[in-house]
Amino acid sequence: MSGDPLELLDPILVHHVVNSLGWRSLRPLQQEAIEPVLAGQDAVLLAPTAGGKTEAAVFPLLTRAQRQGWKGTGILYVTPLKALLNNLHPRLETYTGWVGRTAELWHGDVASTRRRRILAHRPDVLLTTPESLEAMLVSTHVDHRAFFSGLHSVVVDEVHAFAGDDRGWHLLAVLERLQRVIERPVQRIGLSATVGNPRELLDWLQGSGRGRRPGRVVAPGVSLPDTGAGGAPSSPPPGDVELDYVGSVANAATVIAALHKGEKRLVFCESRRTVEELGEQLRLRGVTTFLSHASLSADERRRAEEAFAEARDCVIVSTSTLELGIDVGDLDRVIQLDAPATVASFLQRLGRTGRRPGTRRNCLFLALDDSGFLSAAALLLAWSRGWVEPVVPPPDPRHLVAQQVLALCLQEHRVGENLWQEWWGGLNPFGTAAEPVVRHLVEEGWLDRDGGVLFVGPEAERRYGHRHFMNLTASFTAPPEFTVLSGRTEIGRTDPDLLTEEVEGPRKLLLAGRSWLVTYIDWKRRRCFVEPVDDGGRARWSGFGAVRIQSYALSRAARDVLLGADPPVRLTRRAEARLAAAREAHLDAVHPAGTVVVRGGDGDVRWWTWAGHRANATLAASLPSVTLPHRRVEDRFIRLRDDLTAQSWRAAVTDARSGLTLPEVDVRAVRGLKFAEALPPRLAGATLAARLADEDGARAVLAEQVRFVLRHDG
Repeated sequence: MSGDPLELLDPILVHHVVNSLGWRSLRPLQQEAIEPVLAGQDAVLLAPTAGGKTEAAVFPLLTRAQRQGWKGTGILYVTPLKALLNNLHPRLETYTGWVGRTAELWHGDVASTRRRRILAHRPDVLLTTPESLEAMLVSTHVDHRAFFSGLHSVVVDEVHAFAGDDRGWHLLAVLERLQRVIERPVQRIGLSATVGNPRELLDWLQGSGRGRRPGRVVAPGVSLPDTGAGGAPSSPPPGDVELDYVGSVANAATVIAALHKGEKRLVFCESRRTVEELGEQLRLRGVTTFLSHASLSADERRRAEEAFAEARDCVIVSTSTLELGIDVGDLDRVIQLDAPATVASFLQRLGRTGRRPGTRRNCLFLALDDSGFLSAAALLLAWSRGWVEPVVPPPDPRHLVAQQVLALCLQEHRVGENLWQEWWGGLNPFGTAAEPVVRHLVEEGWLDRDGGVLFVGPEAERRYGHRHFMNLTASFTAPPEFTVLSGRTEIGRTDPDLLTEEVEGPRKLLLAGRSWLVTYIDWKRRRCFVEPVDDGGRARWSGFGAVRIQSYALSRAARDVLLGADPPVRLTRRAEARLAAAREAHLDAVHPAGTVVVRGGDGDVRWWTWAGHRANATLAASLPSVTLPHRRVEDRFIRLRDDLTAQSWRAAVTDARSGLTLPEVDVRAVRGLKFAEALPPRLAGATLAARLADEDGARAVLAEQVRFVLRHDG
């Protein structure tokens, strides 16, 4: 191997890296990735935000394309967000242009004329999403066998964002079908920020090729754990982090308006409603403010991102939409209201700062209430210990098995009833365990069977046939929303409840950080028309509240904070006072040796498990004789019956230890599982129940000692 890794790359690329980019050398990740990527190995490339992951994958892949004479579309570059694709496209156009190759975008916003050009002149690199990729496979306008015949490699950007939800299973299934179409394995390269289990993430990404294709985790300078329990380096990543308690959105706006004047600030909120409320409050205080969240129109988000990239003294308020690698220019500060759901999300957000020489990564936490404050303190404590969540794919994706079998029949028109499993190469969810799902699809008319072959049936035509089966290619669902228009300009989308609930006086919405008067509602087309108004608008979206601590690990970190462990960050005087008050308020609720059952003065009995939402849901279902039925599951405690006795407690725990019960599933929640209607009700419920459970966390709690506090005056 050459002493200088640059010499392994195509010489024309090297020339431009040195002269066009002005790089004297490659970053460590880029150096170490060259050998395995050039060798055709699968890989996960791990580095913090702005760590040069795109170049680490693309430079050696373009070198392979040049040396091996790849023709047609040889590289797919897949991301979870269209906005990220749009942001990456100019960069990849530049890199491919250096070596006489091309890069093109293909997603739902790309015009049909441009798509026709792409089909006629296949680009060397195609940037797309998994949904658009599957749409190409099932489209009658795309000869997918010809188009993908030159495919050799797939780059999956932000692979951890895929692997943790159903879009990951969808991506893997589509890649397996692609491999069968072109009749050869495809190199898979995942780009990821810090995760707790990178080796397991690589195994997942390899799909059916796990163990058959060589793979490597490339993570220079990152401590890799030996198990999937989360990383444990000796010290947290460097950063300037501060925790404050402000008590309300209005107070948060006052603090943000007063601090860091002249700087560019990015504020993350945990709900779209909070984004809207903070945006309005900041504008009332004269702060130049832009907003970004999923219910704003694409034009509105794009305008905000472009203006923010060019402005200086301003604030952009966002949900997680700007957490991933979209470039928002030269950022000075990150501010977080309450806490993100995971340490991994915090690392992504922290990594948006400190990119200029002489600057440090920084984040200011502003807690809006007591629960948000404890969540933030717990997350910062876990971060300080070097802990990061393992990425765990959702179990039992039976609904996606149904979707994939239907999509395959749409793609191939007819599939042998004994051959459909071969399309996924033994990928676990699509093997023999999928047979009951396929039987149900046939019995209920989703699939027809004739002469030993399967094809799309009348029920699938009825449910998904509209607009060329477009709804069949999306692996996630969203609640229905009304499009909000001011004249002909789309502002975004709002929850229909805001348009139907009784109100006194004019009906006003809060959207894009401004108040709007509703002037007309088109119920048939799900549209409402508005005009600007000074104030009084309201924002709400069903099912999308602020996310509090849910995992076992972060809930236990909250308990550690209450037991005296301080997150090693700067605390304001307000935060110090709030921390002291929280510890005083929870004196009877925490114990270092186990859990606590507290009977309050009002007879309310709570079992303080500090085990997280899923473990508590599992425990509540597994101890039905002592828990209160039909109560909302909390992250930190479980409500028990007020007639609890020592004898009934011991009997319930003994029964639970002999076998746990999965949480009861609300039928409304099952309806929110995309494609659940194509499953037998029993399997749909079992799928969701498995995802609501944390059996390991529940068992850990049951193995601990329990302390009983008979009276609590707090």
